[in-house]
Amino acid sequence: MKELLERKKGLHRKVLIVDDEFIERQMLGAMLSDHYEVDYAENGLEALNMIRDEKLTLSLIILDLHMPELDGYSLLKIIRADSELRRIPVIVLTSEKDAEVKSLQLGAADFISKPYDAPDIIRARVGHSIELAENSIIIHETERDTLTGLFNKEFFLEYGKRLDNQNNMPMDAVVLDINRFHIVNELYGREYGDLVLKHIGNSIHELVRQTGGLACRSGSNSFGIYIPHTDDLSEKIEDYVKQIDDSLANKISIRLGIYSDDENTSDMEHRFDCARLACHKLRSSYLTAYSFYDAKLHSKELHEERLINDIDKALSEHQFKVYYQPKYNIRGDKAVLTSAEALVRWEHPEYGMVSPGEFISLFENNGLIHKLDRYVWNEAAAQIKRWEDNYGANLPVSVNVSRVDIFDPTLGEELLMITKTNGIAPKKLLLEITESAYTDNSQQIIDTVSSLRDIGFKIEMDDFGCGYSSLNMLTSLPIDALKLDMKFIRNICTNKKDFRLVEIMIDIARLVEVPVIAEGVETKEQMELLKSIGCDIIQGYYFSKPVPADEFERFIKA
Repeated sequence: MKELLERKKGLHRKVLIVDDEFIERQMLGAMLSDHYEVDYAENGLEALNMIRDEKLTLSLIILDLHMPELDGYSLLKIIRADSELRRIPVIVLTSEKDAEVKSLQLGAADFISKPYDAPDIIRARVGHSIELAENSIIIHETERDTLTGLFNKEFFLEYGKRLDNQNNMPMDAVVLDINRFHIVNELYGREYGDLVLKHIGNSIHELVRQTGGLACRSGSNSFGIYIPHTDDLSEKIEDYVKQIDDSLANKISIRLGIYSDDENTSDMEHRFDCARLACHKLRSSYLTAYSFYDAKLHSKELHEERLINDIDKALSEHQFKVYYQPKYNIRGDKAVLTSAEALVRWEHPEYGMVSPGEFISLFENNGLIHKLDRYVWNEAAAQIKRWEDNYGANLPVSVNVSRVDIFDPTLGEELLMITKTNGIAPKKLLLEITESAYTDNSQQIIDTVSSLRDIGFKIEMDDFGCGYSSLNMLTSLPIDALKLDMKFIRNICTNKKDFRLVEIMIDIARLVEVPVIAEGVETKEQMELLKSIGCDIIQGYYFSKPVPADEFERFIKA
């Protein structure tokens, strides 16, 4: 592009004159040499070698049709068939009307009749052809992605809207993403990554060529395809995915989101919003290559976007309510209230009571969970203090510490400030950290948890049995309790494997000398079985579902 812009300023424009007649070459050269750098070739074969060597610097070729070795028609065909050479405009020299038509059909930009016109006319034709070609290249470079040759996103949308306005036909939108493309670059190198992008770009171009429509590279590893609606689109997509899988040496994973609009009721942008949503749905699925949009996805996305946008207002207005579920020590003859877990609910002004299953992972995925965690920590600490003041209760409350919180270097200071502000000891605020968190940069997490224990906090490993902790790791982890995941408790009375797994996990807890908490206990049979194999503390609907703080007071008074 830089060389082209310099040529447009009048610098370095080079013209190649190809003619087997010496005098003809010299006559044309004399007409042009004051305005251009001129090279000469006396036959098509010599010219072809020069064109290939100087393809980046040539601005125009003037070509005689009748030459030995390789004639002008043959050379013109070779130039037009080569994607790198066809950008160079060709003016043919001829005295035959039929030859003019044939040359133009083969891709010639213009022709000069023999005998030659006045020099000014020839220079004007040469200048006009060069200008048209250079403008075409600039437009192409502006509109197209340089690596794949597909439209860039801006022009793709512009031409797609024009297509809609002109044709008014049903169109299908497809969004293609390459899964974990950065890993492809890291494993095989950026050169191979570029090869993958080119290959996918070429295959998309072929798909569009066969079906009509448009395509673009819309991001570093994503593409958009806009094609006329067809009832067998899923079959075409399956064939397309298989073709990509079969043709690349190293396996890559792609996902496609599809919006099929057989009734022609949507505009282009809406179609691609829907296709993108369908593609987004496949982010965590490596078994399914494509997904069609359905209206439920759109409703879900709008609902989630509303929840994300409402979090700050909800926090300031205390729409989030902290519920408490009691934990009972069952080692003695009588179950004794020993602590509680703080669980958050959202009383949304429009949606009513929103389950944490709807918003916890949503906030985690969008970097908002730390806001909610700190809110719950403060609410729980304040409630611990109220129960202490009102009932003299020595009742610790466990709160969740998310993965993102653990990597916050100010975590210890924040938690300590919360306990000091509310006038409680750090050991009253039990910190639940999921087992799976310990596998991510485990040494840093161990260091963080150790520092929290050093300043007085107690740590419970949550969801034990669902992560990947090794026995060796467990012996070195700074924890004060293991909390069994409820999925192992659910079928403990009927499933021998679950029962045996729980037995083993309790044995492990004994080995590392920490108490065991079982959550999700719903029946007396489950409670008695857990007690018989050495479980220390249970939590679940057998004693109570999570309840608001004022309802929880009945457990304190009992």
